[in-house]
Amino acid sequence: MNTAHLDALPAAGDVTHLTIEPNILYFGTPVVLLSTENGDGSFNLAPVSSAWALGQTVVLGLGRDGQTAHNLATRPDLVLNLPTADQWPAVERLAPLTGRDPVPAAKAEGCRFEPDKFGAAGLTGAPSHLVRPPRVAECPLQLEARAAQVRPDASGEFVIVEAAVRRVHADARMVVPGTDHVDPAAWTPLIYNFRHYFGLGPELGHSYRTRTPRAPAGPAA
Repeated sequence: MNTAHLDALPAAGDVTHLTIEPNILYFGTPVVLLSTENGDGSFNLAPVSSAWALGQTVVLGLGRDGQTAHNLATRPDLVLNLPTADQWPAVERLAPLTGRDPVPAAKAEGCRFEPDKFGAAGLTGAPSHLVRPPRVAECPLQLEARAAQVRPDASGEFVIVEAAVRRVHADARMVVPGTDHVDPAAWTPLIYNFRHYFGLGPELGHSYRTRTPRAPAGPAA
C-alpha cells in the first residue's frame, strides 16, 4: 500500500479514529412529514428522516411495512411538509404512531395504531392545489409531489421513492422579496442527527452557485 500521500497531511494531533458498527446512519438529515392517501380516502401523516433532492425530484427512503409505502404503491400523490426546528415536539408525537392496523411486526416496540395522525400531532390539514393529500398548514415549506417510481432498496427492508415535485408553497416570510428564492437565513429546518433533533447553527459561508449571497456574520467585537 502506497502511503506517501498520507505524509503530506497535517498532523492529526490527539485525534483517534475507532472502527464502529452503528445500527443507524442518520448523520444529519432533514425531517419531512409525508401526507399520503389511505385506501378509504382518509389521509396518513408520517415523519421521514431519509430524504434528499436532485433538481425537482426528491428521493425518499421509507420503511417497507409502513402505511406510507403501502399508500404510495397504489396512490402516488403525496405532500412533503418540512417542519422548522422548533416543531420537533409535533414530529415526536407522530414518531410512535402508525396508520397500519394491525401494527406491523417490524415496527418498533411501543408503536401503536392511530387513524387521525394530524389530530394526534396537533397539526392542521390544508387543501393542496394539485394532489389529494393535504398540506400541513403549520409547516413553512410544503412540496406537492407525485411518486414517479416506488421500488425496494438493495436490502429489501426499505422502499425507495422518487417523487416529482409539482408545486412548492413557502411561507412569505422566508422568500426573498420579488424572487422565487428561499432565504436560507430565514429557513431553519429540523435536522435528525443519530435519532436526536437539531436545528442549524450560524451560517459559515455559501456555495459559489448560490443566488442569495450574503456575508456571514463575523465574531462579536
